[in-house]
Amino acid sequence: MNGQAGLLGMMWPLLLFIVIFYFLLIRPQKKRQKQHQDMLNSIKRGDQVVTAGGIFGTVRDVKDDSFIIEISDGVKIRVLKNAITMKRGGGEAGEATVG
Repeated sequence: MNGQAGLLGMMWPLLLFIVIFYFLLIRPQKKRQKQHQDMLNSIKRGDQVVTAGGIFGTVRDVKDDSFIIEISDGVKIRVLKNAITMKRGGGEAGEATVG
């Protein structure tokens, strides 16, 4: 009986570490991933976006796994959905929604 109590006593710090690890690292990361996915799902034609490479553009077409964005007059590029990091709000230069 004494051996089991000692083993259980040694397990508490490990369990506490796992719980702290979950709440400080794993849970916030899942929340950020969900927010980013929600932002990607809300993007529609005409929205202004910023890519991971810092390219600003306007969404011209939405595909299953990518967007066609216009970065200058007549210059369109295709980017993967996950390459979009930010959706700019309402065309205002100072207003942005971070995803």
